[in-house]
Amino acid sequence: MSNIDQFRGLTFMNKIGYLYYLSLEEVMGANGVKAVLRLGNQPQYLDAYPPSDFKRAYPFEAQAATSQALHTMYGPRGARGLELRAGRVAFNLGLREFGPLLSVSDLAMKLMPPSMKLKIILNAVTQVFDRFTDLKPHIKEEKTEFIYHITQCSNCIARDPAPNFYLARGILEESAAWASGGKRFQVEQCTCMGQGAETCAFKIGKEPLT
Repeated sequence: MSNIDQFRGLTFMNKIGYLYYLSLEEVMGANGVKAVLRLGNQPQYLDAYPPSDFKRAYPFEAQAATSQALHTMYGPRGARGLELRAGRVAFNLGLREFGPLLSVSDLAMKLMPPSMKLKIILNAVTQVFDRFTDLKPHIKEEKTEFIYHITQCSNCIARDPAPNFYLARGILEESAAWASGGKRFQVEQCTCMGQGAETCAFKIGKEPLT
């Protein structure tokens, strides 16, 4: 289990919290989100989600509590599916907000090999979360895969048993699909801070699945 004290005061910008709840709403409905917020003791978001602004005020604890409530309500398997789907939706919603930060033209992307497109989009996702959150992500390139590291995980706070970060995995899966025009890549979480690892790390294969 992660030590909650090391995460106190860490935040996302409000816009990311706003997109998180919108994503959950798309996959489980507004009433489902309200039920999860009540169970997760997050009444401050029942009548209004975090504002869609750039203020760094959506706390890690709120995201962790919401995820824990999903697992309590739906069980590990059900919550996994919901969080993966919400992550995919979140990426697409985020494109509307952060698309200009990608700084890659459609024409340029079309001329690149799949592994180069994947590298560019993963770097762009890393830059967004590094700039607007306290996740402190970074990415490393290996021969056959990329490794996406989250060094301050919002999802592991005081969780027992420690979870896997399916929301982040969903975002990475959809970012790879977007970069390749809909092709799917292998994405797996290989380490979890809640289980004692130094980072929550995800392997992303360089070649699309056949």
